[in-house]
Amino acid sequence: GGLRRGATAPRATGFCGKGGARQMQRYAGKAASRPGKRAEYIRRHDEIWQEMKDVLKGAGICNYSIWISGDEVFGYYECEKGAAHAAEMQAKSPVVERWNEYMAAVLDMGRDEETGAQPRLCEVFYLP
Repeated sequence: GGLRRGATAPRATGFCGKGGARQMQRYAGKAASRPGKRAEYIRRHDEIWQEMKDVLKGAGICNYSIWISGDEVFGYYECEKGAAHAAEMQAKSPVVERWNEYMAAVLDMGRDEETGAQPRLCEVFYLP
């Protein structure tokens, strides 16, 4: 996941107009593996590039997990430096740009029209 170069970062004061800034913001997004590409999608994540992990960590992303059901993909991570910072760092990274190009054959991320990023999910419930 990540933003396209030149895309706008998500608001730093919460998502979908709910909540405020928290010490550790959470981000959730969804996508879909392309028809017949589920196994390849999983394989590519089994072999994720170290430089991609480094960019994510450098952006303050932690506790990143990806879940899949059928072709539906759900990703979740926490942002130590805020979601806007994480999005900005990904948007300007050539590594993320290359990863997104590499994954385009196996993943349909869709794009949020406002931000150009992977569509965010709106938080409905949180139990700390």
